[in-house]
Amino acid sequence: MSSEIPSLPPIDTAQPVSPAPASRRASTIIVAVVGLVLLGWQWADTRNRIADLQDELVRRTADGDNLAKEGRVLAKEAQDRLQDLQGKVGALEARLNDSQGQQAALEAMYQDFSRTRDDRVLGEVDQAVAIAVQQLQLAGNVQAALFALQTADARLGNIDRPQWLPLRKALTGDIETLKALPQVDAGGMVLKLETLIGRLDNLPLAFEAKPKAEASKANHAELGWLKGLWLDFWTEFSQLVRIERMDRPDPALLAPSNAVFLRENLKLRLLNARLALLSRDGNSFREDVRLAAQWLERYFDTRNSAVEAAAQDLAELRKAPVGVDLPTLQASQSALRSLMAVPDKRVEAAPAAPAAHAAKPAKKN
Repeated sequence: MSSEIPSLPPIDTAQPVSPAPASRRASTIIVAVVGLVLLGWQWADTRNRIADLQDELVRRTADGDNLAKEGRVLAKEAQDRLQDLQGKVGALEARLNDSQGQQAALEAMYQDFSRTRDDRVLGEVDQAVAIAVQQLQLAGNVQAALFALQTADARLGNIDRPQWLPLRKALTGDIETLKALPQVDAGGMVLKLETLIGRLDNLPLAFEAKPKAEASKANHAELGWLKGLWLDFWTEFSQLVRIERMDRPDPALLAPSNAVFLRENLKLRLLNARLALLSRDGNSFREDVRLAAQWLERYFDTRNSAVEAAAQDLAELRKAPVGVDLPTLQASQSALRSLMAVPDKRVEAAPAAPAAHAAKPAKKN
């Protein structure tokens, strides 16, 4: 291989320029136009995509807002339903409690009705005897105690049982004992004492002087002027000197100020007598009535009809029996306790009845 470089033909400068640069410029322009067209198409496509994305975003945002609104509405409805359910649960719990209370009451009634007839009768008799004892010990009411014992004896008589004869015998003995007691009208005696207390302010004292009634002006006119003048003079003169007959060996003179204290002390004495009567303290009652009668006779005008009536009332009160020893009804209580202490044979009821009662509220709910 030769190392010689081939020689190029000489360039003729006088020849015309070839059209290669013009075609190259045209191709460059075409490429630029195509690039601009592609760039514009890409920009337009990108813009359209962005617009589509914005529309999609707006649509999805609107859908999200709608879903959020619907979710809030559903949450509100769920909350309201939850509150309604809570109210219904509370109502059901209240009904359940009522049902349980009714069930307990029905069970108690079932237990009560499951007792035998004899047990119920003995329970009624025990209650009647307890009432009689309370009336005697607390109020001293013999009539109420007697009525309670008679009711108990009549209740036992309706059901003839040989084992109840000792109890009826004890009740009959206590009834006869109460009938033999002297009858004390405590209510009437208290009313009489209150009436006496109210009348004390109007009772006249023994030396309480009252002026005589003066003649009226009409009578003076009928008698004439001279006789009327003489009558007025005699009335005024007669009031200057007062002559009274002293029938009492030991008259009690009282000042007007002491008369008030006398009446109040006498009221207190009668009030003490009323308290002693209510507490069945016969000695204190009779002593208070005696002192009240003594003060009435000593300091008041016994010639007055109201004072005489008050003295008679005090004498009747003093004779009334108060503080009588009341029986304790121990015989009836002992016979009743011994009879109720004997165990009786009972037929136990089946427990299915309370269960049936308990099942009814569950079905209703």
